[in-house]
Amino acid sequence: MNIALLPLDERPVNTRLPVDVGAVAGARVHLPGRDLLPDMRVPGRADLLGEWLLGHADADAAVVSVDMLAHGGLIAARTTEDATAAVLRRLDVLRRLREAAPALPISAVSLVTRASDGYSGDEEPSYWPSYGRELHAYGGLLHRAHQGEPVTERLAALDAKIPASVRSDFQRRRLRNHVVNLESLRLLAEGVVDPLLITADDTAVHSAGSVEQHWLRHWARALDAPGTLLMYPGADEVGALLVARALAAAQGEPVRVAVVAGDPAGLDLVAPFENLPAGLGARRQAQAAGTTLVEDPEAADIVLVVHTPDPGRGDWCGAPPQPDPAAAEATVQAVRGALDTGAAVALADVRHTNGSDPALVEALIEQGLIEPLAAYGGWNTAGNTMGSVVAAAVATIVGRRSGALDAHAATRLKLHRLVEDYAYQAVVRPRLAREHGLGYTAGQFREGAFGGGRAQDYLDQAEALLRPLLRALAGDDRWTLRDLTLPWTRTFEIDFTLTRRPANPPTSATT
Repeated sequence: MNIALLPLDERPVNTRLPVDVGAVAGARVHLPGRDLLPDMRVPGRADLLGEWLLGHADADAAVVSVDMLAHGGLIAARTTEDATAAVLRRLDVLRRLREAAPALPISAVSLVTRASDGYSGDEEPSYWPSYGRELHAYGGLLHRAHQGEPVTERLAALDAKIPASVRSDFQRRRLRNHVVNLESLRLLAEGVVDPLLITADDTAVHSAGSVEQHWLRHWARALDAPGTLLMYPGADEVGALLVARALAAAQGEPVRVAVVAGDPAGLDLVAPFENLPAGLGARRQAQAAGTTLVEDPEAADIVLVVHTPDPGRGDWCGAPPQPDPAAAEATVQAVRGALDTGAAVALADVRHTNGSDPALVEALIEQGLIEPLAAYGGWNTAGNTMGSVVAAAVATIVGRRSGALDAHAATRLKLHRLVEDYAYQAVVRPRLAREHGLGYTAGQFREGAFGGGRAQDYLDQAEALLRPLLRALAGDDRWTLRDLTLPWTRTFEIDFTLTRRPANPPTSATT
């Protein structure tokens, strides 16, 4: 199967991860050339990306990031000055693609623009380092005002803090992007795309993005489009998730998913940067992958075990989270119970933000439960983790049914996530942050670029520290870690290649 993917941006989570998910089921995911994609704050070549997509009308399925097609990528959606009319014209490529390939499955994802609660300006308009948290708060108060809450005085105080020109610029950008989301709904109603996912990146229960979702739901109800529309927290995982959906749709037989937790009450908690309870978020991610939800794990093809959010809201890009061995053990027991059903078991570790729960992973290693897992994830937000885990598990089931399962690719993907999410983000990165004096600021890892050879020194140290952790996770020393890089030249994440040496062939006895 050949899938054309227009990714959200150029980072590995949006390019390598969908390719790896496709490989699990023997599919090939095609990406635009690197020269067309963005380079962090440099937008992708949106018009040429549209032509690239039209050139893949003969694919078996297309997965399209509206942000990439309309703006040139995730950061470009927040920072470019393109007029609304120009941005909307680019979406006509999808209508042209539908005319060229009437039977082509085209799935699309469009993001509700975030307003991050911090002062990091790497991915935001130029005024974010001065007014970021105030703009985040302003959006939340406008949401409350929309609900009729008495917030006039608090809004007036922020009006005095934030220059009118800054407020106006930010709201105009949001309005442009909201119009793009409305046009995406129209594309769904016209039958051009199906499904349409409108996801929210770094949101909160009360926020500018959450109230915009309220308005989008109104239009979704009014249009009553025949296709599938889902709105929920997520962003970087969606490309991989829609690749998995395309795989499952082509295979034809429904994939049944049950969601369980060691602490069922924890499914009602809302994780940081999200606006839905974790359990509902997990179910939305499963639905987005085209699966059928079932209550009984015994009737499921996949049991999604959720290691539920820390009530203390632990974040590996803030103060190191506090361990809770009892919570980890409860999830270990849930994993054991899920394995007993005979289903594929996928583990979404959303206990902490921006990294795994070491207590859980170390318990899994000690009890020999890494190898039986079909998929694992524990990175960034709860939505990122759950969506990528569901994607890998669905690809595994599709591969088994079709006879195209690449077991090596499945294991490599699982280990990649364990090495990055646990070994790097929760173990190595905090240690190197202290040693390199990177520190933490405003609850967020300081992600400045390195000068001179400092980046390579950091990567060399990271690789040396990761090797023994990889051996522990894999259970042997046949996996090799190489080609470490820092996407966007920051320590927030890493990329690398995992290769496995073949087992030594048996030697013949001589007499």
